[in-house]
Amino acid sequence: MFSRFERLLIAVMVALLLAAITFLVAWAQEGGPSSPAPQAPSCVACHTEFVMEWQSGPHGKAVSDPVFVNEWTRQGRPDACLVCHVTGFDPTTASWKENGVSCEACHGPMSPDHPREPMQIDRSPALCGRCHSDTRFGWQQWQGSTHYQRGMNCITCHDPHSASLKIVKSLDNSNPYNDASQLCITCHTEISMDFPYSIHYQQGVSCVECHTTRVENIPREAHTVPDHSFKASLNNCSRCHADQMHASASPPEAAPSASADTTTPRLKEAGLTPEPYPVSPLGFATLAGLIGLAAGMILAPWLEKWYRRATTHNREGEP
Repeated sequence: MFSRFERLLIAVMVALLLAAITFLVAWAQEGGPSSPAPQAPSCVACHTEFVMEWQSGPHGKAVSDPVFVNEWTRQGRPDACLVCHVTGFDPTTASWKENGVSCEACHGPMSPDHPREPMQIDRSPALCGRCHSDTRFGWQQWQGSTHYQRGMNCITCHDPHSASLKIVKSLDNSNPYNDASQLCITCHTEISMDFPYSIHYQQGVSCVECHTTRVENIPREAHTVPDHSFKASLNNCSRCHADQMHASASPPEAAPSASADTTTPRLKEAGLTPEPYPVSPLGFATLAGLIGLAAGMILAPWLEKWYRRATTHNREGEP
């Protein structure tokens, strides 16, 4: 008959086994694909600045962005997502060359004669449209815009390496403007001359407040991007004028900022946060260990019976 110590030892062994298996499974669920890390070893030696911008931008973080990781995991990690989120994806082997949208994704393989032979690149919107299609970008809105009709391409406004809007500096080339509206003024000079005299300008409203959808003011979701038709819409007006549309014709008061967030302070006062804290795999492993400990104590008598039967059978078979 097993002693209490032997039963406890069996329970501990079962607990450790379950804890180890649970830890490995939980750890494997964390983060995005674990194929090669984002790097550009053949480019960084000469193009350090560009590579640094790429690594900190959305293209460099295409597989590590929490929004992508959560949505990709929720859908069961389909290979279809990796066609755009990694470089050189091979569906037959489910492998790829580099994580993220790396240099080769846009420039193609490096020529053996580079840098004597410059890297080729398609500067038309069709290159970006391979991944930023209508369902992930609003391609029809972009094609219907005046910008597209006049032959502008994506890199007219977007830095191709950081994938963010180009930075416009002040006239004395000192501090850069944080407001993307300054980028609009570089082309829309006539409108920019009249706009400072409008009531909108006096209330602190800028070009992007009316002509784009401010996605930075709403919870981030997969494939959420601003409206690229650049048309002022009634929805944009109602963000500030919702209470004035059916009011009297008296002069409107300054509307509160549409981006004011009153929910987060109330949550913090209650000791809560708007985003859940990440759960460590150790928590799952500890819970599995406790369950395994209880299961081991329950299984110990059955294991004892099995052991006694096996030893009795062996003794009866001896000469």
